[in-house]
Amino acid sequence: MTEQLKTEGKFTYAEAGKGPAIIVLHGLMGALSNFGDTFNHFSNNGYHVLIPELPLYSLPLLKTNVKSMASFLKDFMEFKKLDKAILLGNSLGGHIGLYFTKHYPKKVNALVLTGSSGLYEKAMGDSFPKRGNYEFIEEKTRAVFYDPNIADKQMVDDVFKIVNDRSAVIRTLAMAKSAIRHNMANDLPDMKQPTCIIWGKQDTVTPPEVAEDFHKLLPDSDLFWIDKCGHAAMMERPEEFNKILLDWFTSRNI
Repeated sequence: MTEQLKTEGKFTYAEAGKGPAIIVLHGLMGALSNFGDTFNHFSNNGYHVLIPELPLYSLPLLKTNVKSMASFLKDFMEFKKLDKAILLGNSLGGHIGLYFTKHYPKKVNALVLTGSSGLYEKAMGDSFPKRGNYEFIEEKTRAVFYDPNIADKQMVDDVFKIVNDRSAVIRTLAMAKSAIRHNMANDLPDMKQPTCIIWGKQDTVTPPEVAEDFHKLLPDSDLFWIDKCGHAAMMERPEEFNKILLDWFTSRNI
C-alpha cells in the first residue's frame, strides 16, 4: 500500500473508491498496510476508503495523546471536505474513533471496532519491550496473533526500530498512558451510532471480555466473533472480516 500513499500539507494518506466514506484508524504500532485487504475490498465495493497516517511520533510530547489524535482526525475530515464518515479502528485506532465520536457525534455515521482499546488492553505484555533484545520483540510481536507466522520479519523489524528509537518510545508510553486516562466506559452508553464489533476469539491484548463489555455498553451494537484469530482480525483473517463487515453494512443500509 505504500505506493498508494500521498502527502498533502500535514497529511499522508491512502485513498481509493467512491461512495460513503470509511476512515480507517490504525493502532499504536500498526502499519497502514495492516489494512491492505480491507482497503482494497471496500474501495472496490462501493465505498470511499481513506487511511491517514496518525502523527503518533511527530507531535510534541505534551500533545501525544488521544485528544490530539481526535483533533487530527477532525482536521483531516475538514481537509477532505467530509461532513460524515464511518470510522473503522483497530486497537488505539478504535479508541481514537470512540473519543472522536464522543466529541463530534454528528460527524460519525457508524463505528467499526476490532481489538479496540478504550476499556482495557494489555499492550505488549506486562512490561514495555526490552530495547535491543530482538528475540524478545519478535516473541511479543508474534504473540499478538493466533498464527505467529503472520508477524513476518518486516513487521518485527518495524517494531524493533520503534522500541529502539528513544523519541518513539517516549511517545509510545505517553500515548499508552493517555489511553488509560481516557477510559470510555462512562461515555459509551451515550453513543447512539450503529456499531459493528468484530473480535478475534483468541485476542490476548484486548481479551474477549472487552468485546463483550463494548457490546453491553454501546446501545446500538452488534458483536461478531472470528475464531482462531488474535488482536488484528482485519489482518489475520481478512476474508472473514471483510465479509462480516460488508454484510453488516448491507443489513444496516450503511
